Amino acid sequence: MKKYFIYLTLSLAMAATFTACKKTTPITPIPVSVIPTTGTPLDHIKDSVYLFTQEDNLWYSTLPTYTAFNPRHFTGKTDQAALQSEIDALSQYSTNPTTGKPYEYDNLYPGTAKYSFIDQGQVATSLGGTNGDYGFSPIYNTTTDLRIKYVYPGSPADKAGLVRGYQITKITGVPSLTYTDTASTNYKALINAFFNSPTISMTVQKPDNTTFDVTLNTANYTVNPVLKTKVLDLGNGKKLGYIVFNSFTDLNKNAKAYLEPAFTSFTAAGVTDLVVDLRYNGGGSVETAKYLSNLIVPPAKTNTVMYTEYFNDKLQNDKYPLLAKKYKINPGDFKPVNNQALFSKQGSLNINRVFFIVTGNTASASELTINNLIPEMNVQLIGTTTYGKPVGFFQIPIGAYQYYTPEFESKNSANQGGYYAGMTPGSATYPGVQASDDVTHDFGDVNEALLARAINYTIKGTYSVSPALTTLSTRSGRQLTEDQINRISHDFSKHNVNIMISNKFKMH
Repeated sequence: MKKYFIYLTLSLAMAATFTACKKTTPITPIPVSVIPTTGTPLDHIKDSVYLFTQEDNLWYSTLPTYTAFNPRHFTGKTDQAALQSEIDALSQYSTNPTTGKPYEYDNLYPGTAKYSFIDQGQVATSLGGTNGDYGFSPIYNTTTDLRIKYVYPGSPADKAGLVRGYQITKITGVPSLTYTDTASTNYKALINAFFNSPTISMTVQKPDNTTFDVTLNTANYTVNPVLKTKVLDLGNGKKLGYIVFNSFTDLNKNAKAYLEPAFTSFTAAGVTDLVVDLRYNGGGSVETAKYLSNLIVPPAKTNTVMYTEYFNDKLQNDKYPLLAKKYKINPGDFKPVNNQALFSKQGSLNINRVFFIVTGNTASASELTINNLIPEMNVQLIGTTTYGKPVGFFQIPIGAYQYYTPEFESKNSANQGGYYAGMTPGSATYPGVQASDDVTHDFGDVNEALLARAINYTIKGTYSVSPALTTLSTRSGRQLTEDQINRISHDFSKHNVNIMISNKFKMH
């Protein structure tokens, strides 16, 4: 994706230019006479955020008038924080009749936007397959047991020998790693060590109880979203393919190069059942979700409907003067009939059942992939309730920022969607079993509690496993609630957002 630095003037009479960080571009006129023509550049961006929301958001009809909302009154410690404050407020007006709460209600952070956000290009960079961090993420197993959640291949953490499941016993600058609550001084010091410093020093304990010290520096590296692949021969002609897919990065720039050989190896090995581990995958590119769906779906489904995207009535009726200044759009481009994806089988893997491992971190493009396949084959979910994001967006460039607000909702061939409260394994809609994440074992370990359930179901047709696998190793401390785990996971993934981004339209 390209950055565009465009400010919006708010008067028909005004025609000028604005010089931004990298280039000078014309100010786009907006025919809204009630909006002041004077003000700071930030005031104009706030106005633009409001106006684009009024035009393009799925639930625009519930928004108050410009005068009643007054976007310019929102403030923050930074300009971006002020804009996000405005976006948070805009997101809370539309009520989901099923829940009685806003569509963008976040039970962990009430009053903030669950989906909408604004940034300065970080998401676009990450989707392109480049990260600039330590290359790992932490997670609490219990209140006193901090673990390595995952490690990206080729990252500083990987090069230093860190592996999922290792316990972090000490971090320089953090007095105590014991979790009490998210407001504690120690917790804030922990967040600071992970996300606000270019260097981190830790002591790490392996499963054999040996320890080692490691110092990491942040660095840029190419993301390999496939963290692990494995084929398990279960006997009696049963072979289980296992893949950990951690991010829906851009298909052609990054993801395809890793997904294609993984599925080729599954076919060569004669895989009969598949486990796709999406437990920490917050989403990304719609095109990559389509590609993964096509790798999994049975060949006979080619040329049948995968999903349909639904935009608001303004866009469907070709009323988008603001977007028309940004994108090359043809009449009818937003109608459902022109936003229907068909399956086109990729590769030659031919299976009838797929297991998805999921948690509260599983979101957006991950949920889209699951929803795409539910009507087409036997889909089983293992884990905890997913994030709940059946909506997607494309970036709206405003000044030096990119704004993301829900613009479309996706439904599968059976017209199923609307999973705003998430997908719950073992429910009537989502067959499978609820089970807690097991962060004490590496991905692909047959003793890892969630993978073990898929193995047992493939062999015996039941999710029951040994009690030793259902009782997570605690060492000490108390176990956390699912809400606590989700809140901590959100904080420990603060540079990630749950996204389902379409690049259907090209910018001018």
